[in-house]
Amino acid sequence: MIILVMGVSGAGKTTISQLLAESLNWEFSDADTFHSPANLEKMRRGIPLDDADRMPWLQDLQTAIQQWLKEDKNVVLACSSLKASYRQFLLFDNRIQLVYLKGTFEILQKRLQERQNHFMTAKLLQSQFDALEEPVNAICVEISEPPEVIVKNLRAALGI
Repeated sequence: MIILVMGVSGAGKTTISQLLAESLNWEFSDADTFHSPANLEKMRRGIPLDDADRMPWLQDLQTAIQQWLKEDKNVVLACSSLKASYRQFLLFDNRIQLVYLKGTFEILQKRLQERQNHFMTAKLLQSQFDALEEPVNAICVEISEPPEVIVKNLRAALGI
């Protein structure tokens, strides 16, 4: 099974995904590691990625997910997946469960301003909200709770 944890930057995708994977004794993967150096540099400079920038990244993610499923691996994947078309590209199998970490602009902006040494800057947050198409087929979790509570609630919602 693959659990894809999505949301805008600062929602806690990496933190929640790592904690969830650890609690389940599953593998963890961060979709950011699939970005090209050019994409990372654009984001560092505060330039939002467009669909053309994201397509090779999505293809690499899809290939990884296909391989994990083929090998019957259990993986928690932290991935922004902001647009429905991106999710459609990645959620191609019924063994993939989508989790949406939802938060207000104000909470997320505060988190990003406090973040150190990360390529995603607070000035890109508005572009992420502009691109966000909230999912209808996901387990939706408010990010205001502590991470440990979120993971506990997620495991209950997932039934694992």
